[in-house]
Amino acid sequence: MEVHFWLIVIMLIYFGILLAIARITSKDQSNESFFIGKRNSKWYIVAFGMIGTSLSGVTFISVPGTVGTQGFYYFQVVLGYFIGYIVVAFVLLPIYYSLQLTSIYHFLESRFGEVAYKTGSSFFIISRTIGATARLYLVINVLQLFLLNDLGISFYYTAFFILLMILIYTLQGGVKTIVWTDTLQTFFMLSGLLICIWMILEQLNLSLYDSYAELGKHDYLKIFNTNIFSGSHFIKHIIGGALITISMTGMDQEMMQKNISVSTLKDSQKNMLVFSIILIIVNVLFLTLGGLLYLYASKQQISVSGDDLFPTISLKHMPVFFSFVFIIALISALFPSADGAITALTSSFCQDILGFSKRLDLKEAEKVKLRKTVHYGFAFVFLLLIFLFKYIDNKSIIDLILKVAGYTYGPLLGLFAFAILTKRMLPDNYKIVVVCLIVPFAVYIIDSQSQNWLNGFLLGYLNLGINGLLTFAGLFAISKVKL
Repeated sequence: MEVHFWLIVIMLIYFGILLAIARITSKDQSNESFFIGKRNSKWYIVAFGMIGTSLSGVTFISVPGTVGTQGFYYFQVVLGYFIGYIVVAFVLLPIYYSLQLTSIYHFLESRFGEVAYKTGSSFFIISRTIGATARLYLVINVLQLFLLNDLGISFYYTAFFILLMILIYTLQGGVKTIVWTDTLQTFFMLSGLLICIWMILEQLNLSLYDSYAELGKHDYLKIFNTNIFSGSHFIKHIIGGALITISMTGMDQEMMQKNISVSTLKDSQKNMLVFSIILIIVNVLFLTLGGLLYLYASKQQISVSGDDLFPTISLKHMPVFFSFVFIIALISALFPSADGAITALTSSFCQDILGFSKRLDLKEAEKVKLRKTVHYGFAFVFLLLIFLFKYIDNKSIIDLILKVAGYTYGPLLGLFAFAILTKRMLPDNYKIVVVCLIVPFAVYIIDSQSQNWLNGFLLGYLNLGINGLLTFAGLFAISKVKL
């Protein structure tokens, strides 16, 4: 019980540090500072901080857990991520900088008008809200099951308190605060990852080199799946990974909000390239950690797998110091799951749905007040969705997030691809909305029936590509040649 007490103290100290950073970075409370940090963020700070945002608690908990059944197959997706980041850096970022965008969805408005603009931003709001709350739920649930239940603290109180903390330190500073808090959190997360690998190697009495030989003996090092019918076939994973990155990073206001806060396009591209290379290395380390955890579980005859693997071994079977490191790293993975998302959702809703830039009837002080109300609203929505995830209690959150992304980000992918790859015009009316709503339902039916229709063939992460392709086709059908 004493250990549990000190772990909670660490959580409170950690929050105090975040609050101090927020106070230092939020002296300017204007909307311009909140939305894009006045475009003076340092590219190397953004690059490092984005690692924590991209990884979050999902990578920290779920990726090691997949090694037991899938080996290193997730690395196929990571290779796809890298391809996607190249596209974001050299195709999408130049467009955003040339238009000097605050919200990236203004690009759709410049091409097609108000309806496409509102549709794109609405799909982002839905997608990011679901994805961010799923990530946040995963970490809160781990803290609850392995730490707070023993202290008699309810899951619902935990979720409320953590969201309240996030709300307090993000309310004023916006993206400028997020850039710096994400940097701190990434440092603690990666430090925790390296310390955990080192300590478990000590427990197994293996060097890092020898550990890979041992992982190979247990068939954990398999990287490429050549079974074309499998959902994790390497082509499906690589293409799916690339499209996930293009849509979930390049067409996502949260991720791009940080990139366009960098002063120049060249520096923003440097940020993206450096970040993508580091991300490959970090994911390899997470997969390595997963293999080591399974080796340890086998050696100690611990029957655990999936998302429960890392927290169970860390908090119930390893030395106390390992538990402390795990909790600090886990908390560092927790906050980037929500702080940047709530900030970006607030920005998108204010800019894209409420039309702040066009509201000449509102004074700056009134806009700030309205922005804070929206911020409170998204925090409340997050809380409700976390409670919903608790009710559903999905055991593999990473699969759930990537699956949902295939449906909700597909229309965004189709809209942006149509805007970039064609010169055709869309009618500024309800037809765009109809196409973007019908296609995800069609893809869901195809995905759920593909095994029956295609002799056991699974779409896997290709559902995002098919979604985008069908959206593109639907938009083409309602479009006309630009006069």
